[in-house]
Amino acid sequence: MKILKITLLSAIALFVTNVSAQSETIVDVAAGNDNFTTLVAAVKAANLVETLSSEGPFTVFAPVNSAFEALPAGTVDTLLKPESKDALTGILTYHVVAGKYMAADVIDAINKNDGAFSVKTVQGGMITLSLADEKVMLKDEKGNMATVIIADVAASNGVVHAIDTVVMPL
Repeated sequence: MKILKITLLSAIALFVTNVSAQSETIVDVAAGNDNFTTLVAAVKAANLVETLSSEGPFTVFAPVNSAFEALPAGTVDTLLKPESKDALTGILTYHVVAGKYMAADVIDAINKNDGAFSVKTVQGGMITLSLADEKVMLKDEKGNMATVIIADVAASNGVVHAIDTVVMPL
């Protein structure tokens, strides 16, 4: 009986944790993670907080801080300036796809489409998803590659997949 109580309490705790996570929007999830401080600053500068907190659903391929740090020196500072809002908005919305696509959905689509699956971003450009060494890869319109390093971070209005590189539209 004691084992049953412990198991039941563990299940309840897991359920409460999942419900709590599900009440957070994509913006809340990113703001609550130290790996996304640059992304959150960029989302605020581009006035996209309200959009990415809306009902969605959205799939966000979210660059971690080190992805922004890998950009040429001064790029982030320049993009965060008010006069660069349009360019920043274009870059950020290039990382967003309408709909909720969990990793299993993405892998299934890649496998059903001969190893590569292209999706239209909210920005209007295309990214191509593929697999390499069992990891999901994104290829932007310039040919740059990003790797999904953390998948399936659930949010109330979609899902976040952390990536190691900032992808760029044409």
